[in-house]
Amino acid sequence: MTIRNRLTWLFVGVVAFILLGVLTTAFLLQADYSRRDFRQRLRERAVVAAYIYLEKDELRSSAFQAFQKQFQRTLTEEIIQLYDTKGEVRFVREDARLEVPPDVLARIKEGHEEYFEDGTREAVGIFYRDNQGQYVVVAGAENIRGEARLQYLATILATIFVLSLLLIYAAGRLFAGRALAPIAALNDQMDRISAHDLHRRVAENLSGREQDELSRLAHTFNRLLDRLESSFDGQRAFVRNASHELRTPLAASIGEAQLALAREREPAAYRAALHALLTDLTQLNALLNHLLDLAQAETPLPEHDTRIRVDELLAEACAAIDPAQRPRLHLHTGRLPAEPEQLELTGNRALLSRALINLLENALKYSEPQPVAVDLEYEPGGVLVRIRDQGIGIAEGDLPQVFQPFFRAGNARPVTGHGVGLPLARKIIEQHGGELKLTSQLGHGTTVLVRLPTA
Repeated sequence: MTIRNRLTWLFVGVVAFILLGVLTTAFLLQADYSRRDFRQRLRERAVVAAYIYLEKDELRSSAFQAFQKQFQRTLTEEIIQLYDTKGEVRFVREDARLEVPPDVLARIKEGHEEYFEDGTREAVGIFYRDNQGQYVVVAGAENIRGEARLQYLATILATIFVLSLLLIYAAGRLFAGRALAPIAALNDQMDRISAHDLHRRVAENLSGREQDELSRLAHTFNRLLDRLESSFDGQRAFVRNASHELRTPLAASIGEAQLALAREREPAAYRAALHALLTDLTQLNALLNHLLDLAQAETPLPEHDTRIRVDELLAEACAAIDPAQRPRLHLHTGRLPAEPEQLELTGNRALLSRALINLLENALKYSEPQPVAVDLEYEPGGVLVRIRDQGIGIAEGDLPQVFQPFFRAGNARPVTGHGVGLPLARKIIEQHGGELKLTSQLGHGTTVLVRLPTA
């Protein structure tokens, strides 16, 4: 069932329930009023009958005629009976008799006013005192006119209920259609967006209001498209750049091999060709290792990771640097906690070591022969690692793109590299809940700040 139909039937059901309750209450109130009115009329008939029968000898002729005229306006199938204290019938109007239960008659004699039913008739019994004695007066009749009025009222209310439901259904369909029209328009716009035109966006004010649920849904969907477009662009750039980076050493290796095999050469020429081939394959191997590390950094961390001391991890990263470059690293420790456990964090030791090594190698590579300062400092809840070099720096326009895989700034192209180390380091650090910030000034060096949360 569509949302429009569900909303329509829900609307009809709620209103029908309320309307049924209101109409039923009105009918029951009218039925109760009709019943009480008929009983009051029965009582009045009983009082008038007793007054006329018992007070006839004491009334003036004109007064008696007035009461008699009122008494003659009888109810439908009316029966009036008058009992003395012995329970004997002293007067009966109409030939039929009312069957008064003995217990009801006994309560009437005690002075109670009793209402009871005798077949289709409703009856009332009252206790009447007169100078001639004490009597019980019983009046009964059929409330045919009242029942007819109630049936007529029930027919009217049922007709109103059915017509109201039809009107409510039509109104519900109309309002549900109008309410869902922006959703249908949003669905049509979303359906026209494919992987080839992720630049398209849906309108965020289809309902004419900027802060309602549909506007927020459209805004959320547009933000999802922004992320998807960015991811797709990143993947396309990754594939394009990876293809280029892989093609270069492969083409060079194939060219070296073809050149060496083109004719007979001296052993020294073969050794030179093999050395050049080894260099190209080494670069290719390094690139493939970076790609594997980058893919591994995209996967979630396992639930049970090891506890790592950041100071020990940084020392291991420095020890993994090429011995020829290691003297250029100047490691400094600032404020450190009294308890070594406060420098511990939970994570993947190999990945974090790879991230720090990449950052250190980048700083050394782009600042040769200048020294690189490495500072370790503790702050409540985290550890700061600051790596500062005095190298070529990065232009301000290139800073937003340095974390894109395979991107290389214009002044960094003469230096051997693939543009994977910095994006890989950032992914690893962010995966561990940390943060990597980079500031640089062209020609004056670069500062990398790594903030890692401790366990």
